[in-house]
Amino acid sequence: MRRPALYSSSSRSINDSDSAQPLQGPVNSNGQHQTLRGRFRAMFRFARHDTRALWTVIGLLSLLLLATLWLALLRPGARQLTQTDIDAAVLKTLESNVLPSPAAKAYEAILPSLVRVTSYVKNKDGDEDIEQAVGTGVVIIDKGIILTNLHVIQGAETIKVVFSDGLESTASVKGTQESDDLAVLQAHKIPDDLHAATMRSTADLVPGDQVVAVGFPFGIGPSVSSGVVSGLKRVFRSPQTNQEISNLIQFDAAANPGNSGGPLVTMDGQVVGIVTAILNPGRQRTFIGIGFAVPIENAASAVGLHPF
Repeated sequence: MRRPALYSSSSRSINDSDSAQPLQGPVNSNGQHQTLRGRFRAMFRFARHDTRALWTVIGLLSLLLLATLWLALLRPGARQLTQTDIDAAVLKTLESNVLPSPAAKAYEAILPSLVRVTSYVKNKDGDEDIEQAVGTGVVIIDKGIILTNLHVIQGAETIKVVFSDGLESTASVKGTQESDDLAVLQAHKIPDDLHAATMRSTADLVPGDQVVAVGFPFGIGPSVSSGVVSGLKRVFRSPQTNQEISNLIQFDAAANPGNSGGPLVTMDGQVVGIVTAILNPGRQRTFIGIGFAVPIENAASAVGLHPF
């Protein structure tokens, strides 16, 4: 749960002697006052790992530049501030600070809803769990409802999920939709601040739209790869089960075994599909440039939802 903000107060008032002192920054670990430049460097070191904070700092710097230019106009003989001056000031601020890529922002948006899914079966003696498959899932309802691929958990005696904050839980199968290779899981324990992914209709999706695939390829992750939608309404037949799945999204963001069940995400961080298969003419089971995802409309119907 979110913690309430804590505030502190001080009864100390500013006296005349205080006002007579020169303006100084906070004291650092060496007992020296930080310069204003040092304070801004510290702010950037903190904000570089947080997109919202980074934008806030950039906004503050832009306002500071504009204020400086405005004050300069108040001086006698100063030239008039133009739109070119403003554009140049903002551009200089943006050029001096590297912003996250669209793929990085999409990854950041979906990460709190990402789940690692592992299925287990008993060994021959029936006294030990053996890993059967590793895949990916995505939280679509914040009560612990998770979408994944049916082939990831099919035949499993035990299913375990790990949330983005590291919480591990067992899970049970709430429902399946074999025609789309989908399974719905219910986690038995969930984080206090669990976030459900935002789903987006594929109605306006077109070839060339940028997407990212996020998951645990070969159990490594979370991993992100970027690409584009290569085609729509594709048909794929599984070489293992001979099952045919239709109305698929084709994409070229790298995916491998372990990505199954993971989200296909647009640049605004919204889920348009569930990764379900990769084209494999050979036996290597590695990505050759063609992946398939079930449209989120089909996936949502597996849990009785139609979000659009």
